[in-house]
Amino acid sequence: MSESLLAPDEPGPVRVLNPGAASPVLLVCDHAANFIPRALRDLGLDHVALGRHVAWDIGAAQVTERLAQQLEATAILSNFSRLIVDPNRDPADPSSMPAVSDDVTIPANQALTPAEREARLATFFRPYHATLTAEFARRRARGEITLVLSIHSFTPVMAGFVRPWEIGILWNEDGRLALPVMEALRLQGVPVGDNEPYSGRDHHGYTTHTHADAAGLPNLLVELRQDLIDTHRGAVAWADRLAPILQARLGDEELRKRWGGY
Repeated sequence: MSESLLAPDEPGPVRVLNPGAASPVLLVCDHAANFIPRALRDLGLDHVALGRHVAWDIGAAQVTERLAQQLEATAILSNFSRLIVDPNRDPADPSSMPAVSDDVTIPANQALTPAEREARLATFFRPYHATLTAEFARRRARGEITLVLSIHSFTPVMAGFVRPWEIGILWNEDGRLALPVMEALRLQGVPVGDNEPYSGRDHHGYTTHTHADAAGLPNLLVELRQDLIDTHRGAVAWADRLAPILQARLGDEELRKRWGGY
């Protein structure tokens, strides 16, 4: 197997919007795309399966792009399907390269060899996280404060359960950002899930755990219900709802004084 799974004419594994932006906000979108390189032959799946939520977080990229505009912030987005390798999972986690995702069997992920796994990590996972590492290093060198916002989406129904939340806020031990954001959304009458439909205290937040929690940076992982952002209008509306809430947090001097890390 070649060192890279990407052909010269295929897109790289990461997109960066507004590089070098002055905003303290750093937007991250781990599951922004459903791209599969030709070398992996669609992982043995048809285009219907690759268009489903199992392959990417539908609507998340558009929300991230709009927030990057509204907040004048840098955004780092993956440019490959999480079915190749999930950038928001520890590579040692079995769900990193799932043999089955929800009810979909991934033919190309059955009995992967160590060499095949390494090729995916080298081509996709490591370059994506290296881009994040470099951005945090750039900000640290300049003594900049960083607020990390990771954007995801979730399905309206899972295993027959109708999920009642419009948005979920996932966080670990640091509630400096998550708690006031949830309060602001609830004041608007939004059904908010506190560590729902997943928890930021388990493997669902690998990126924020690795790059933000470890550095003491305020962060949260936003899960938006897919049916609310699967159109351009819906994605823009949600980004425009979140932007002023985040801007208000940036203006909180007491919060800024207590920010750790940089």
